Amino acid sequence: MARLQLVSHKLCPYVQRAIIALVEKDVPFERLDIDLADKPAWFLALSPLGKTPVLVADGQPVFESAVILEYLEETQQRPLHPIEPLERARHRSWIEFGSAVLADIAGFYSAADAVTFRIKREALQGKFARLEEQLGEGPFFSGERFSLVDTVFGPVFRYIDCFERIEEFGLLEGNAKTEAWRETLGQRVSIKAAVADDYPLLLRRFLEGRQSYLTSLMSRSVS
Repeated sequence: MARLQLVSHKLCPYVQRAIIALVEKDVPFERLDIDLADKPAWFLALSPLGKTPVLVADGQPVFESAVILEYLEETQQRPLHPIEPLERARHRSWIEFGSAVLADIAGFYSAADAVTFRIKREALQGKFARLEEQLGEGPFFSGERFSLVDTVFGPVFRYIDCFERIEEFGLLEGNAKTEAWRETLGQRVSIKAAVADDYPLLLRRFLEGRQSYLTSLMSRSVS
């Protein structure tokens, strides 16, 4: 078995994907957190894009979370992808959708003014409404079996949890199945293990440093 080291950042949602998959597969690994604001030279040598996560397997770096997830599927036990090719392709499509949701979340917390903030909020509400249409009886994305799509949306819903500590933005309003899925994933051991106990505090500090419209709402919520 390859010796695995995961180079990570404490807040990176893409790192969380890799950790969740590793925990679900019961694969031992070493986690090494770095400061993305002060990237060490050895990290830049491993990561051509300068992003986390990077999985180092027997000295060989594998970068980009989607590639890491696929590598783990190919090399480790307990597959998280469906067996049937068309269903597996559908799951890969919704993993990409999850990445688009993360991009909208970044736009939401970075919006400089109320108008842009509203536009970004509505974009997220639209994404979650589309997601709602894909969900069945649960408890996971495709029923009883935990999959890589669940791995991807665990970190998405963690953001929503943190946003709701600031204000109720109604991002999942009217999407009962998505809300139930979010609650289920929030209780999953692997998803809880993907971040440290100080994650909410670290994220709040990060958001306060953005000097965005959301930052102003945070200031109001504590005043």
